[in-house]
Amino acid sequence: MNILFIADPLDRFQIYKDSTYAMMAEAAARGHTLYACEPGHLAWSGGEVEANVRRFTITGDLADKRRSPWFAAEAASPRLLKDFGAVLMRKDPPFDMEYVTATWLLELAERSGARIFNKPQAIRDHSEKLAIGEFPQFVAPTLVTRDAARLRAFHAEHGDIILKPLDGMGGMGVFRVTADGMNLGSIIEMLSHDGSRSVMAQKFLPEIKNGDKRILLIGGQPVPYVLARIPQGSEVRGNLAAGGLGRAQPLTDRDREIAVTLAPVLFERGLLLVGLDAIGDWLTEVNVTSPTCFREIMDQTGFDVAAMFIDALERAAG
Repeated sequence: MNILFIADPLDRFQIYKDSTYAMMAEAAARGHTLYACEPGHLAWSGGEVEANVRRFTITGDLADKRRSPWFAAEAASPRLLKDFGAVLMRKDPPFDMEYVTATWLLELAERSGARIFNKPQAIRDHSEKLAIGEFPQFVAPTLVTRDAARLRAFHAEHGDIILKPLDGMGGMGVFRVTADGMNLGSIIEMLSHDGSRSVMAQKFLPEIKNGDKRILLIGGQPVPYVLARIPQGSEVRGNLAAGGLGRAQPLTDRDREIAVTLAPVLFERGLLLVGLDAIGDWLTEVNVTSPTCFREIMDQTGFDVAAMFIDALERAAG
């Protein structure tokens, strides 16, 4: 099968920890042919969506996860997306208008017969922060608003809260405000752009000391291990991008309850791969753009997440 990865530039990959690379390596090992492009290489013309793509191969000693270069690529050439066996949208956020435009183009390609994973409409329909609102039974006290007075009242009620933007990633823009309310007004003004943008407030969960857990759902089934991303020092963010320490561990009973409830619903909507975030017993995010943590779980447990993913992709692509 020919597989196109729409992703960040290949020469920026840190392959020792990159989930997209893990997918690529597993697909190549099975004999699939790999192609890559970036969202900016997509174009609609004459009623069809095409992209300037590069066929590439994985090179070097696969045991060396820090090798560079790690691939050899041919010159780019235009190709219709419908001609690929599968197209994987693996571009990292931010989820800005260019990202949205890419999903519109991919949806046009779908109408011509392209097989896109995750489904473009499903990516747009599931805000990674707000999608938790569909499953309130698993959500700690949370408020989304641009109203400063309501945010202040939420703080007064709960005393210790987290504030964050709806379009952040990797822990960017996340603030904790404790009972003294230090800098609450300034944080609200900054995150809400003086009341012009909505902000998410959540009750602070002390269980964060045990990690912000990434629960992976693949093909409607949970991976049996999570990656608990544990804040270091005085940091309140567990994100690996913010310096968190990743520790793989088995699903708890509550993790599994959340996973088996959400997995079939999200899979039915065209989400082949989802990364749920949970702190303690509470669901905090539903990540659908470019979920990660394959490599850490694989290295620490031996469970082959990439193989599970390519199995699911082969079934879905037919």
